[in-house]
Amino acid sequence: MDKRLKNLRKTMNREVFAQLKFTENHKKSIHEKIKQETHSDEEILIAIMQLLVQEKTGYQLVSLLQSRGILNFKENEGSLYVILHRLELKGVLTSSWQEDGAKFYQLNKKGCRLLKKVEEQPLSNQMSFKEIFEG
Repeated sequence: MDKRLKNLRKTMNREVFAQLKFTENHKKSIHEKIKQETHSDEEILIAIMQLLVQEKTGYQLVSLLQSRGILNFKENEGSLYVILHRLELKGVLTSSWQEDGAKFYQLNKKGCRLLKKVEEQPLSNQMSFKEIFEG
């Protein structure tokens, strides 16, 4: 498989990307835009809730959020636990400790209903972060 991917890459470089030329300024600009890509609090909260449909640890959540391009918790995992605690206090998720000392989080029925409600709204009319926590 690895050899086939390498051959595909060589072919793509030779045939598809041969016409493309990026200056150092273009490359730098692209890297800066990628770094600046931010997500709203609402988008982050919805992503967390979507991931918690199934039971996960905080560590697993950070990894999965990063794979979605949400890097807010990469350097500050503690802020994720603040959000999880607030969601737990609002009664939308439950947590449990496993024998190995890991804490798992999962949406409960109320949380699933809230997530469904938020997902059904058009993006332009989605609930605010404040409404989600107060509602």
